[in-house]
Amino acid sequence: MTLDRVCLALRSYGFGKQRIIPSLDGLRAISIVFVLLAHLSGTHHFADSHLLMSLGEFGVRVFFIISGYLITTILLEDLQRKGSVSLIRFYFRRTMRLFPAAYFLILVMAILAAMKFVQLERRDLLFALTYTMNYNETRGWPLGHLWSLAVEEQFYLLWPLTLRSMPRLQSKRLLLAILVLGPVFRITSPYVGPAFNFLRWSDALATGCLLAMMRDELVAIPGYARLLASRWFFLVSVAALAANYIPSTKVEWLVGETIMNIAIAISVDWAMRNADTLPGRFLNQPTISFIGVLSYSLYLWQQFFLDRSSDRWYCAFPSNVALALVMALVSYLIIEAPFLRLRKTIERTWSPTVAKES
Repeated sequence: MTLDRVCLALRSYGFGKQRIIPSLDGLRAISIVFVLLAHLSGTHHFADSHLLMSLGEFGVRVFFIISGYLITTILLEDLQRKGSVSLIRFYFRRTMRLFPAAYFLILVMAILAAMKFVQLERRDLLFALTYTMNYNETRGWPLGHLWSLAVEEQFYLLWPLTLRSMPRLQSKRLLLAILVLGPVFRITSPYVGPAFNFLRWSDALATGCLLAMMRDELVAIPGYARLLASRWFFLVSVAALAANYIPSTKVEWLVGETIMNIAIAISVDWAMRNADTLPGRFLNQPTISFIGVLSYSLYLWQQFFLDRSSDRWYCAFPSNVALALVMALVSYLIIEAPFLRLRKTIERTWSPTVAKES
């Protein structure tokens, strides 16, 4: 199909011939659709639904688990190949991958705020620029979604250093401790304000990291292998989504979010192992996969257009979705892709073998 060829060409424009892990981009596509549906809810000409609004944080959780898995896989491959993790190289790659597109958005929002076209809360720009938006409880809408990027980058500021300095077994135990303590952080977070805004989300990232570290061990467990092979496996994904709608906040914090994390991680593992099934073929279809590739820029730009408090024409459905897609594609083509190619060029000066893309 022509559209498939266009999507493959667009992907290659930014990421070249890097290895593709089956199904992950497709799962990213589903995650960003969840976020879009949540933020679309209540915008002009679109239904106002609490059920849809609840999908936003669920989509972010899926992003975190996929991210934890992917980053840890890359770090473990470096450890196996070189015996150590190059922190300078890791942070350089993360910076070149994420910062340019995010700072481009921040610059545009700052200009629009100076023109009185959007309203930013006091210190929004400071928190956005320093990747600490998760500690800003009075954040405004245009940049407020950067809280999730802040949590992710704070986690990756610490995790590579931990994996480099700790034996693998101790690293696993630390991740398991984060999973166990996650409910405690959530249930106590209202009493300590923003101080736990990083800790209460870190278990989602840790779950993805654990999946990367234990994936081979898990499939060797007969019960786990039978679960992956079961025709009823879809109930695991259903359980993850159902846990997102537990009516009691305390029960959700104590039990529900942990269920979500584990069920999502197992579903991610199943999707990667079953790329030849009907769901797998859907996730790996070039158009769906490219939406996943575009998900970072789309996540950055959807917030501005999917503002349910605005009555401007560009915040009304379906114009808001179309414009968010256009700006995401513009960001990918003029910011992300050029910086990815620049990153690869710089890496070639360090080593003849360019590392895998993150």
